Amino acid sequence: MRGGPSVLGIVLAGGEGKRLMPLTADRAKPAVTFGGTYRLVDFALSNLVNGDILRICVLTQYKSHSLDRHVTTTWRMSSLLGNYVTPVPAQQRLGPRWYSGSADAILQSLNLVHDEQPDYIAVFGADHVYRMDPRQMLAQHIESGAGVTVAGIRVPRKEASSFGVITPARDGTRIDAFLEKPTDPPPLPGTPNQVFASMGNYLFTTKVLVDALQTDAEDADSAHDMGGSIVPMLTERGVAQLYDFDGNHVPGETDRDHGYWRDVGSLDAYYEAHMDLISDTPVFNLDNRRWPIYTHPGQLPPAKFCAGGIAAESIVSPGCVIRGQVTRSVLSPGVVVEDGAVVQGSVLHDNVRVGRGAVVRGAVLDKNVEVPVGATIGVNPSRDAELYTVSKAGVIALGKGQSVH
Repeated sequence: MRGGPSVLGIVLAGGEGKRLMPLTADRAKPAVTFGGTYRLVDFALSNLVNGDILRICVLTQYKSHSLDRHVTTTWRMSSLLGNYVTPVPAQQRLGPRWYSGSADAILQSLNLVHDEQPDYIAVFGADHVYRMDPRQMLAQHIESGAGVTVAGIRVPRKEASSFGVITPARDGTRIDAFLEKPTDPPPLPGTPNQVFASMGNYLFTTKVLVDALQTDAEDADSAHDMGGSIVPMLTERGVAQLYDFDGNHVPGETDRDHGYWRDVGSLDAYYEAHMDLISDTPVFNLDNRRWPIYTHPGQLPPAKFCAGGIAAESIVSPGCVIRGQVTRSVLSPGVVVEDGAVVQGSVLHDNVRVGRGAVVRGAVLDKNVEVPVGATIGVNPSRDAELYTVSKAGVIALGKGQSVH
């Protein structure tokens, strides 16, 4: 940001994503397709870039090839202005070992910080769906003089075990305690059924982060995790502040999608987030041209609807050919739905082909899956459970190129 404080963006994108299997069998979680044409990492990167944080390092590790390729080919910034988005693979700079946690990932990449010498460092997770203006969070961080500011969002207390939970002090901003995935956290004053969950987005004053990472590295008992180690350490020192995401406003937002944030770490959450996209007034509106989510959908022709082809309450990407009936679904580029086929409440990734007369209901099909003529998915639950991955809520998932029986 010319004329303002210098900020380096670090996006943590090394997640294995076991709960999203089989979608993560062949790729890192941040590389999973979302919303037809996007990858999950595009949301964090778009928020940073829209917020004028234009020098960004994406730390990768697990099955990172497709993620590295996507970042390299899609996120090309102006080298004339010194801006960049670059993938940074695990390099074993501190010895022959891989990252042992998200804090260790940054520790092993401190050369990036030493090269840029930023005033502040924005550390964002790579696998959440949301819009956020980081400039507003940065302004609070600078004004408060905090060592770290943690973005928090109110969630039901019963869901607390899935998140890092922030207990704010009486002033409402200083963090009194930070509990990593607690089973019985203290409720928020006045709202006993809610807690503040960490969004996995942090703003650090550079020296504070570097000192904390070095201290944490010397602790043999540490998990070397940002949420589990670094933030609790800085909370104990009294230099951690809460940023309430509800106070963040982005241009072009609607009342309906203000404050939307989803952790899509499980198949059910991933599926439900897609269903949030498709109504006339969506819970999360992808069509916000004042705060766009950027990606590169490829060089494909417009979607084609042949005689009898229908799609309702659906997202249909370029390159699709629709001859059958599609309802309440999200179709990625190159999907083909043949005559007489029915696709309902499903998410189809790139180049899925649904054969003549086939039925697909309540399913997530990864790229290159071919559903044969007359085959069914989501019609016979007991049979589906024997053949495919089925989530707790009954979402059926097939991995990349998996055979349909």
